[in-house]
Amino acid sequence: MPARQQPLAPAHVAVVVPCYRVADQIVRAIRGMPSWVRTIVCVDDKSPDDSAARILQLNDHRVVLIRHERNLGVGAAVWTGYEECLRRQADIVVKMDGDNQMDPRYLPDLLEPLLRGEADYTKGNRWSEADQLRTMPAVRRLGNLVLSFAIKVCSGHWRVFDPCNGYTAIRASVLRKVAHQAIARDYYFETSMLVQLNILRAVVRDVPIPARYADEQSSLRIGRVLRRFPLALARSFLQRVWQRHFVRDFGPCAMFLVSGLLLLSWSLLFGGWHWLQSIATGTPATAGTVMLAALPFLMGFQLLVQAVVIEMTQGDTVPLCRDETLSLDLSAESRERMSAA
Repeated sequence: MPARQQPLAPAHVAVVVPCYRVADQIVRAIRGMPSWVRTIVCVDDKSPDDSAARILQLNDHRVVLIRHERNLGVGAAVWTGYEECLRRQADIVVKMDGDNQMDPRYLPDLLEPLLRGEADYTKGNRWSEADQLRTMPAVRRLGNLVLSFAIKVCSGHWRVFDPCNGYTAIRASVLRKVAHQAIARDYYFETSMLVQLNILRAVVRDVPIPARYADEQSSLRIGRVLRRFPLALARSFLQRVWQRHFVRDFGPCAMFLVSGLLLLSWSLLFGGWHWLQSIATGTPATAGTVMLAALPFLMGFQLLVQAVVIEMTQGDTVPLCRDETLSLDLSAESRERMSAA
């Protein structure tokens, strides 16, 4: 007779909480964590308030407090927490902010695709319902719409509808494969994670989760975003395209990109040169010269559009963790959330 299969041990779920100026919200955020969360790693990123003292006063045996000697940025704080969770052999690592905007009652929804092996990384989606969207301040809503589209283009995750959302969960086995040196240490952290996950061909899934907005103050400044993000997005886009479509693979998307860029370059150089010659000499370009410039431009543009279409329609569907099974009883927690809703 075949040997009886041993039941799987409950998955070790750990939560990373970066802390900076969250003294008024951090206690509520930690107390709201479900009982099946085994480890809560709070990283005090040299916060000028008494966030660390309030965390220690909770006397929660699950809490691990790590303090940075100087302020390194939210990305560095999260990565410090990730490393501690991996050291403690966590199976799934969740990232939640310390400002209590991320409702822990929705953690089961965030974890279920990971437990079933259907995704490698899950993100909350605040855009799933119009009623929920109205709770977001208007300025944040407009900024997130513009930034979300830019991040879609940069990261290649076209089906992620709220890439700016920081309520995330990742399988530890996938987290170990992420190139940590390529992850940003500031507020660009979430975008750089998506870029690296796309390079790995990890499956990222949206989970509808409303945000909570109260009296918290965001430390993100629009001026810093405008100075930092455009260049960072362009650099990440080029890095991702090179690594994903040329270094790790060379398929139709790469062929269309190369052909399209060559044709566009020829069109711009050839057409621009003859346009300048026409201005200098006063002699109009011949019809043949115009066609030699226009046709490559149209063909190159069409090839680039086709490359984008291929990337949008042929997203990654097979998770890296598909052969890894985890067990965690979330039924009671789900019932509690539904009854409270």
